Amino acid sequence: MNTFNIYCYVVLIILSITVQIKCEICENTSEDGPCSTNNKIGHKWKQHAITVAGGNGKGQKLNQFNGPSAIFIDQKKNIFIADVHNHRIVEWKHDAKKGQIIAGGNGKGDRIDQLDRPTDVIIDRQNHSIIIADRDNRRVIQWMNEKQKILIHNIDCSRLAIDKYGFLYVNDYKKNEVRRWKMGEYNNEGVVVAGGHGQGDQLNQLHYPTFIFVDEDQSVYVTDRNNRRVMKWRKDAKEGTIVAGGKLNELSLPAGLIVDDLGQIYVVDFDHNRVMRWREGKEKGEIVVGGNGEGDQSNQLNGASGLFFDDEENLYVVDDGNDRVQKFEIIL
Repeated sequence: MNTFNIYCYVVLIILSITVQIKCEICENTSEDGPCSTNNKIGHKWKQHAITVAGGNGKGQKLNQFNGPSAIFIDQKKNIFIADVHNHRIVEWKHDAKKGQIIAGGNGKGDRIDQLDRPTDVIIDRQNHSIIIADRDNRRVIQWMNEKQKILIHNIDCSRLAIDKYGFLYVNDYKKNEVRRWKMGEYNNEGVVVAGGHGQGDQLNQLHYPTFIFVDEDQSVYVTDRNNRRVMKWRKDAKEGTIVAGGKLNELSLPAGLIVDDLGQIYVVDFDHNRVMRWREGKEKGEIVVGGNGEGDQSNQLNGASGLFFDDEENLYVVDDGNDRVQKFEIIL
C-alpha cells in the first residue's frame, strides 16, 4: 500500500468516527441541545433596536417618512418601504443615511406615474419589478425600469404576498377576502383563497383582513384585524383555523404577520405596541419585542405595522407612529 492510499484510508477512518460521534450526540442530546430545532423555537432578539431607516421626524425629505406601513428586504439587506402619506415607495440601501424614491413621489393622484396612499410593496424576484398595493387608487400596480403597468383594477387592496410558485395574493378589505392570481395572468377575477363569505367571525369568514403570509405549502395566513386573530387557510380549504389570538385582550388590532419554517407565527399587536409569537399548537402567545408602552425609545414602539426577517433572522419592525424602521438583532 503506497503512501497516498494509506493517507486516504486514515482520512476515511477519521470521517467515519466523526460522523458516528455526531450521530451519538444527536441521539442523546437534550431538547435544547445542538441538534434540536428548539434552538430556533427559543430564538430571542435584543430588546433595544437600531433605527435603520427614518427616525428623523415626520416629513417629505429622503431621510424621513410620513406614515410608513410595510417593508420588503432583499438579499442585500436593501429595505423597500411603503411611505403611505408621501405617496411613494422608497428604497434604503444597506447602511444608507437616506432613501431614494423608486416609485411615486409625483404627488397624490391616479395618473400611471402617481400613487395614492400605497400601503404595501413586494419585489418580484423573477424580473426585479416592484409590485405595489396602491390603496386609494384601488389597484395593484407594477413598476419596472421606470415604466408602470396596472395589474389589477377595482380592488380595495392594502396588502400583498407572493409564493414560490409564482402566485400573487391580494387582500380585499371591503369584500373580506383574499384572492390569488397567477403572475402575469390578470385578465380574470382571481381565485378566493380565504374568506369570501361576507363579514363575520365564523371560521369561513373574515372581518377586515389585512396582512398576508403564504408558506411553502401555499397555506394562507391572514391578519383578521377586527376579529383580533390570525387565520390559517390551507390550500383549497373551505374554512380557516385560528392560529393566533381570537380571545379577549390577546391581540388588539393585529397587523404585520410572518411565519417561520417551524410554523411559529409572529404578529404585530398594534394597540399594545409589541410583537407577539405563537408557537404551533400553543393557546397563548409570548412577547418577542416591545411591550414597554407607547414611545420613541429604542425598546419601544408606537403603532407598529409591518414585519420582516432578513436572511440572518434579524427582525425588522415598521414603527409607524415614530416614522422609522427598527432592527432588532437576533441573539445567537
